[in-house]
Amino acid sequence: MPSLNKIRTAIPRARRDELADPALRSLRTAVTTFFALDGFLFAGWVVRIPAIKEQTGSSAGDLGLALLGVSAGAVATMAVTSRLCHRFGNHPVTVATALLLSLSIALPPLTGSALALGLVLLVFGSAYGALNVAMNSAAVDIVTALRRPVMPSFHAAFSLGGMLGAGLGGLVAGILSPTRHLLLLTVVGLVVAATAGRTLLSHKAPGGPAAGQPGRAERAPRGRLAGRTRWLVGVFGLIALCTAYGEGALADWGALHLQQDLDTGPGLAAAGYSFFALMMTIGRLSGTALLERLGQTRALVTGGATAAAGMLFGALAPNVWLALVGFALTGLGLANIFPIAIGRAGALAGPSGVAAASTLGYGGMLLGPPAIGFLADWFSLPTALTTVALLSAVAALIAYATRRAGGMRA
Repeated sequence: MPSLNKIRTAIPRARRDELADPALRSLRTAVTTFFALDGFLFAGWVVRIPAIKEQTGSSAGDLGLALLGVSAGAVATMAVTSRLCHRFGNHPVTVATALLLSLSIALPPLTGSALALGLVLLVFGSAYGALNVAMNSAAVDIVTALRRPVMPSFHAAFSLGGMLGAGLGGLVAGILSPTRHLLLLTVVGLVVAATAGRTLLSHKAPGGPAAGQPGRAERAPRGRLAGRTRWLVGVFGLIALCTAYGEGALADWGALHLQQDLDTGPGLAAAGYSFFALMMTIGRLSGTALLERLGQTRALVTGGATAAAGMLFGALAPNVWLALVGFALTGLGLANIFPIAIGRAGALAGPSGVAAASTLGYGGMLLGPPAIGFLADWFSLPTALTTVALLSAVAALIAYATRRAGGMRA
């Protein structure tokens, strides 16, 4: 049998630090839980959109305007959340916004018009965006303490939570009304947030003072970034935008492309996004190992190139099966670009960096679906979808061009 010393030598030092520090291990588990909860709640809301559309009597256009409330609320509150994290610390803000998100998810089925729906979705979107900034900032603290590139594992939890939330929603759609289903999600959310929140509130942020007080990363001047740091955060935000553009475009237009342009049935068309989401989850689960092997720059460049090739294949393939392969490659390529970009922005500038990069990223998710729609009207949907490949390639080029900036490992 190998000696204990040999076993210890085989374990990376950062991993030994995590194993030897129960508090750090507990914090990582708690923050991972919040990522999973975020994805679970958001997916649970998304699968009930058709039923709520019917309940409110909204037209497609009215529903589209109401749904903008989610993105608008998220983008509007991200900068405010960074200031709250500076003032109160990442942990309390994460817990508070998770509780608010859990409460607000019960509101949409209580509305009776598109206007009312849009207003409550502003609240829901605000909580969603605020939680994303706070929990990503908390994750950045853990990544820094571990000295391992584990950021993709947190985002993998979000993807897994989303798959679980969508699956549960599909199972109960014929049994529970939207009101009862989303109220059930409120109860689940409050219980999970309170349970995981006890860990966050009872432990100090890694490398910082007691929980509830601003940590090391939060002691920077609020909302003010030095010129070079601001530029670098903008670069990582632009990379995040390129990724989010692709996610938003495939979520809204992928199934229609398979059904309309490749003459497949609705069931197989829906599988297109499922393939994309599944491969994105697999990519994020293996993201830490990938980053440790390739480094940040190579991971970004390889991911962008893979997504570009996959989306060209998916958009221009002559049959549905080849298109599905392209969608899967796109998900695999895009999987770790957003986590790396947000992680680097947070390491550079704390919550302000996370907020700035996330705002740009969500801007891409806002821009993607309507941009694809306009381009599809002017040219064709397959041609419009090639812009996802274009922006993925742009992300790879930006990452390569700035490979020595911001402390990225080659």
